[in-house]
Formats: sequence, C-alpha cells, structure tokens
Amino acid sequence: MKRSPLLVLFITIFIDLLGFGIIIPILPNYTKELGATSLDVGMIAAIYSLMNFLFAPIWGTVSDRFGRRPIILISICITASSYLMFAFSTTLILLFIARLIAGIGSANISTVQAAVADISTPENRVKMMGLIGAAFGLGFIFGPPVGGFVKTHFGIEYVGLLAMGLCMVNLVMAWFLLPETIKQKNPEAAFTIHPFRNLRAAFKKIIIRDLFFTNFLYITAFSAMQITAPLLWKQHYQLTDEYIGYVFMFIGIASAIVQAGMIGWLNKNYGERKLLIAGIWMMVAALGIFPLAPTNLFIPTMAIIIILMSLGNGCITPTITTMISKNAPRNEQGQILGLNMSFASLARVLGPLFGGLVYDFHFSLPYIIGAVIMLVAWFFASQVLNIKDSEAMPEK
Repeated sequence: MKRSPLLVLFITIFIDLLGFGIIIPILPNYTKELGATSLDVGMIAAIYSLMNFLFAPIWGTVSDRFGRRPIILISICITASSYLMFAFSTTLILLFIARLIAGIGSANISTVQAAVADISTPENRVKMMGLIGAAFGLGFIFGPPVGGFVKTHFGIEYVGLLAMGLCMVNLVMAWFLLPETIKQKNPEAAFTIHPFRNLRAAFKKIIIRDLFFTNFLYITAFSAMQITAPLLWKQHYQLTDEYIGYVFMFIGIASAIVQAGMIGWLNKNYGERKLLIAGIWMMVAALGIFPLAPTNLFIPTMAIIIILMSLGNGCITPTITTMISKNAPRNEQGQILGLNMSFASLARVLGPLFGGLVYDFHFSLPYIIGAVIMLVAWFFASQVLNIKDSEAMPEK
C-alpha cells in the first residue's frame, strides 16, 4: 500500500504544533510566576525564535543535500528533550535553556514546507500549503485547552511531560510512515551557519524580497500580540490559564476552517495577490480593536477579533509561502523557504521583545503599534501587485 507523504507530513506538523500549543498559552503567565517582568517574558519567547532564526536555514539547506526525512527525525528528538527540561524548569535560567533547545528542534518547519513543495505541483501548491497551515490551526485547537487544564489542575511539570510524550509519538510515526520526498538531492547546497549568507542572491528577485519583508512585518505584529495576550486576558479580564487555553482553542478552530476549507476556493476565485492584500487589512482591523474589548462584551468582541485574525492569517501565511516557492528554483526550495523561515523567526525575536517592552508602558501599545506595522506590510505587498506574472521564476 502506497504511503501518503502529505498525510504523514500533516500528522507530523499537527503533533509538533500540538506540543507547542500546549506550552505557549501558559508560558507568559508561568514566566511571571517565576518573578519575571514583561520584558523577561518577551526574552523567554524571543530566545526560542532566535534559535529558529539561526537553525531554519541550516535544516533547510542540509535537507536539500541529504533529504527531508532524516532532518525531521533529528529535530523531533531535540524538541522532545526540550520539553523534558521544561517539565522541571523551576527557575528563569532553566526555563530559558529549555526554550532555547525547543527553538533549535522546532526550526524544522522549513524542511516540512520544502517536503510539501517536493510533492506538489504549481497548480495545487497553495491548497497543499493551506492544508499544512491547517495542521497549525488544529494544533492550537487541541493544545491550548489541554495545556491550560493540565497546568491548572496538575501543575507545570505534567505540561512538559505531556508535550514530550507527544513528541515521542510523533517520532515513532515519522520513523515508520514518513518516506523521503525529495526526488533529486542537491549535494552542492552550501552548508552554512550564517542565516543570511544567501539572502543577497534571493533578494535579486524583487518579488521574493518584498514577500520576505511582508511576512517579516506580519509576524512581528502577530507575535507581539500572541505573547502579550495571555497577560492582558489574565490581568484585565481575570481569565485563568484554563480559560486562556479555551480562547486560543477558538483561534485554532477558526484558523483551521479558513486554511483547510476556504483557502483553496478563495485562491481560485480571487488569486493569491488579492488574498494577500485582503488578509493584511483584516489584521490591521483585528489588532486595532484588540485592546478595546469592554469587560461585559469580552466574548462577542473577541469572537469578531478571532474571525478577522483567522481570515487574515489564512489569506497571508499560505499565500506568501506559495508565492515564494513558485518564484524559487526547484533545487533551492529548502534553502529559500529556510531563509524565509529565518526572516520570520527574526520577526518572532523582535515581536515579543517590543511587545513585552511596551506592554509595561500601556497594555494597548503592542496592538496599536502592531496595526501600524501591518500598514507598512501593506506597502510591501502592494509592490508585489505591481510585478507582472511574466517576471515570475519558471518552475524547474
């Protein structure tokens, strides 16, 4: 019986993001429980993303040389070890180290994206990337409520042990079910620890440069919101860790619906570039009203925000990934997508840092500034609209 690489990749990402989803909603307030400031919260989140930034191009380039499968297996083992350390992180230093190791392991997303590009065609790639994006959403459906419930009723150590166990399940499934997806390995792909060594060559193509910057700004604004939202909800709306997990769950449900059920139809009817612009404006609106929810109308207001964010994310993330992959040579898919992940990871370093820093000045600032950042992202995306299709890199 022929194995389905897409199904296995989907399950791999789902389990990987399930573990991530279990941790991330409770991390900001747990960091506070250890005596951290809001800036410290941002730093704990930033070190995870900094390791993503450094290691995404390494995993991507090495996967071009040796294949996607071994890189995915190794990275899962690293992530599992990080969750084991997280389970017993009773000081800020241990928590910092645990998130550093987790960032190295989770930098494999670019490799998974490259594997999806390996098995897709230009015509169905946006739909397949959307399905992988849906795995992210599903991870946030089941992960946050489980993490919040376990933290509230059993303690932080069981959160880490549960996440580690999920990684081990992921490892076993990938070992037995994941085939190699790359058809032609590139033994000459340059191995480098410098994340931006090949950035100049990638930026020679204007459309890739503008897409990189659009994604960078979007991730900066979104990650500032993501790391400060649990603080806002607990301090200003008195939500417990368990109920914060439920809010993240609703975000995951909406994202999965958009990316799995709507993105293909939207792309077919409106095209990638229009989707990108529409997604940016929806994020501007969502971030702008995020800190304005009145206490007595928190649920309906947050429902509107979640719908806008989910539609915006569904239009932005798979569309940018697809447009980049279409404009990159096929034998450099892992490298170019790895560079994009590094750029995004750098944004996830800066976003939490600036979010944590300005949150202490006023709780609304991470979201208001984020909306302004999205307006700058709209400028770069508008440049993409002016590039003719004939200028696109032909598939190889």
